[in-house]
Amino acid sequence: MTDLDPTSPRPDAPAPTVAATVGEGAVVDAVVRGVPDRVSVDGLEDKLGGRWREEGTYDFDRSATRDQVFSIDTPPPTVSGSLHVGHVFSYTHTDLVARYQRMQGREVFYPMGWDDNGLPTERRVQNYYGVRCDPSLPYVEGYEPPQQGDASTGKGRAADQQPVSRRNFVELCERLTSEDEKQFEALWRHLGLSVDWAQHYQTVGRSSQRVAQTAFLRNLARGEAYQAQAPGLWDVTFQTAVAQAELEARDYPGFFHKITFHAPDGATVEIETTRPELLPACVALIAHPDDERYQHLFGTTVRTPLFDVEVPVLAHPAAEPDKGAGIAMCCTFGDLTDVQWWRELQLPTRSIVRRDGRVVEDTPDWVTAEAGRALYAELAGKTTFSARTAVVDALRASGDLVGEPVATQRKANFYEKGDKPLEIVTSRQWYIRNGGREWLSPEGEPVRDLRAELLARGDELGFHPDFMRVRYENWVKGLNGDWLISRQRFFGVPIPVWYPVGDDGEPRWDAPIVPSEAQLPVDPSADVPDGYTEDQRGAAGGFVGDPDIMDTWATSSLTPQIAGGWLEDPELFERVFPMDLRPQGQDIIRTWLFSTVVRSHLEFGTLPWKNAAISGWILDPDRKKMSKSKGNVVTPMSLLEEHGSDAVRYWAASARLGTDAAFEVGQMKIGRRLAIKILNASKFALSFGAAQGEDGAEATHTVSLDPALVTVELDRAMLTGLAAVVEQATEAFEAYDHTRALEITETFFWTFCDDYLELVKDRAYGAGATTADATAETASARAALAIALDTLLRLFAPFVPFATEEVWSWWRAGSIHRASWPAAAPLREAAADADPRVLTAAGHALAALRKVKSEAKVSMRVPILAATVAVPAELQPGVRSAVDDVRGAGRVTGPLELVEPAEGQGDPAVQGGIVVVSSELGEPEPKKPRA
Repeated sequence: MTDLDPTSPRPDAPAPTVAATVGEGAVVDAVVRGVPDRVSVDGLEDKLGGRWREEGTYDFDRSATRDQVFSIDTPPPTVSGSLHVGHVFSYTHTDLVARYQRMQGREVFYPMGWDDNGLPTERRVQNYYGVRCDPSLPYVEGYEPPQQGDASTGKGRAADQQPVSRRNFVELCERLTSEDEKQFEALWRHLGLSVDWAQHYQTVGRSSQRVAQTAFLRNLARGEAYQAQAPGLWDVTFQTAVAQAELEARDYPGFFHKITFHAPDGATVEIETTRPELLPACVALIAHPDDERYQHLFGTTVRTPLFDVEVPVLAHPAAEPDKGAGIAMCCTFGDLTDVQWWRELQLPTRSIVRRDGRVVEDTPDWVTAEAGRALYAELAGKTTFSARTAVVDALRASGDLVGEPVATQRKANFYEKGDKPLEIVTSRQWYIRNGGREWLSPEGEPVRDLRAELLARGDELGFHPDFMRVRYENWVKGLNGDWLISRQRFFGVPIPVWYPVGDDGEPRWDAPIVPSEAQLPVDPSADVPDGYTEDQRGAAGGFVGDPDIMDTWATSSLTPQIAGGWLEDPELFERVFPMDLRPQGQDIIRTWLFSTVVRSHLEFGTLPWKNAAISGWILDPDRKKMSKSKGNVVTPMSLLEEHGSDAVRYWAASARLGTDAAFEVGQMKIGRRLAIKILNASKFALSFGAAQGEDGAEATHTVSLDPALVTVELDRAMLTGLAAVVEQATEAFEAYDHTRALEITETFFWTFCDDYLELVKDRAYGAGATTADATAETASARAALAIALDTLLRLFAPFVPFATEEVWSWWRAGSIHRASWPAAAPLREAAADADPRVLTAAGHALAALRKVKSEAKVSMRVPILAATVAVPAELQPGVRSAVDDVRGAGRVTGPLELVEPAEGQGDPAVQGGIVVVSSELGEPEPKKPRA
């Protein structure tokens, strides 16, 4: 036991400490004080949230050793508007673990971060302030945007938004995210997250930038980061490259066009395509090597319709004989298969689509035919949609269109936040190796099998639930390229390199200038590399800064390092890394979880955490995933205010990890009733032995938690059952099954309220006896009630932290959330091997007696003058050992005879087969006249 005196008054601001509890080595007498006349869950969030903040209840003690620490890599929510109920759902799951581990005596490192960068933040700033970024503009000191919120008519259309410099735009991003973060923190506090708010960060803060840039430069030095001019997925709306992990395959309407290519001998080859506008970019026709229809064509050439360019006919196993004509047009680039063929067959590059999604204006030199060049001039500058119409019209006119286009639904790649299909554009980008491509030395020799290493890391990681492991494995096995980390945006962590500019005025992209780690963080668009001056920026013989920023995942993949103080606080980092837990959603296993494993593996040669807890999704009434992009989300603050935070937490806790859950207000109402019942049952259990003060108010009194006082069999049976609950709930929490822990605890609690409290009520009152005057039987009931209440409150504390803390304050010092998790051993010792079926049997007998009154439609206070009760043989010992309590609770004033049931008498599924064979009811008490 600690040296905390549970009878002392609460200090104004005590240091966080573990409250004394049963079984810690000494007898505890607790003073009951401050029990309200009427209990309520309303207002507890503000009352107790303020107290937790003042007392530092959840502060992390950094003097703890690593083996005493439980560290959590908390997801940093994207600060781009508002949280939704799905966030409440998953973050509650994390908080349950944090609270349990803290009560297990661990120092819990539970930080909070804000993911500020990325496209959602930029889009929100554009719409909120009515601005767009133009990096060519100069910085304006003291700039104020043209609108605040939705007040301006310029919201939405880029043409109506005011252009501002990159620095001004970034300042507006920082301003808006700062306001959003305050609202997020207020909601998390109201929900009762036991976060240590001294441990927080922003993914665009200086410390985060330093970590991200340091990790990148080390990746670069070890050959794990590289840049390449290569085809990549490009979003023409957001004007940025898109990584494989950010793709969504969606159905997209299109048309199949059957068109003819021409062989030198006059024969024709028909192919089908949904992208006829890419005919100028065609580099080959490709069929499966086993397709007998095209064996005679392999190794020959054909000429493209309209543009008359000679292209080879080649074989590749990725061609699909049963799709369309079985032979496909390979263009650079229409889809990812084109990229695969281009790379593996070493085909030429003939790109014609610009970054803005329009056709390149200069006629390519590989189109030499006069008619082809004339047609291309008509396509130049058009969108791909308009170019497609023009090409189809030309094919129809030339006779190379066979039939008319046939409508189809095709799968197209979209950026997860975009609304137009992605194009594949050749550009210079930065990559980090992730096993998606073979890692070869400059001489072409294999360096290491990174894919196999990362699969092995996945085997080491504890997934909860375990079936989520396969998602990690499938993702790693299915990678077809390294991790693209550069983005053509403005608000984020800059790529920390410059490039020398040659005498010809062209940047030397293959000779990056890197800063020292001591100089970080840097912004190459504003800072100058060593040995240069600002006036040399962009000049021949000078330098240029890399204009790109890092992908949001390139920063978020370092959250353990950022939160743990990798570079700035090595003592803290030693205590928290590798972390114990990564909680997150199932949909970002491929992004956040995998990328974090990659960075930790490359830098430290270890996993970033031991366990990953994967939450499911929240589904709307139509069983669709709730998300802001779908517009079907529910904002949580109104729910928290209407039902109470404990009620909403109860709903969240009722769903297991990895399982999708419906949004159910009904479940929240059940949670609210549970919280209220905890308050009422606790007040009732603490009322025994109380004397009345001079003014009629309840006076302070003492309750004992001395296990030696528990001598009655029924009381001991209840504690035996409670010990089993503690064991099972503990086992469930250790297995990350919080729902099982809640189910077990709640089931016992309702039995405790409905059966045990009613059975021992008369004995616990003891004819109004004070603690000093109580008989041994009364003292047994009161001690058992106190021990049970002490245990149940701690079992419920992670789930309903406000109601349990409120009750704890009535009779215990300190916070329940710094009390120790209950142990089963002292309960079993106090129970002295009593059979838990005693409580079950007595409860069934009481229910049978009450059923008689219910069927007679009389009050439960009506006495039973005599009764004969049929009790199955296996329950008879339990009922007989508790018969006095059964008589008292059932108001049996005369003979109570227990007999064996006759054949066929009693249903084992109803009251354990106990039935009242005969009974005689007394007269109801006369109603009191109204005043």
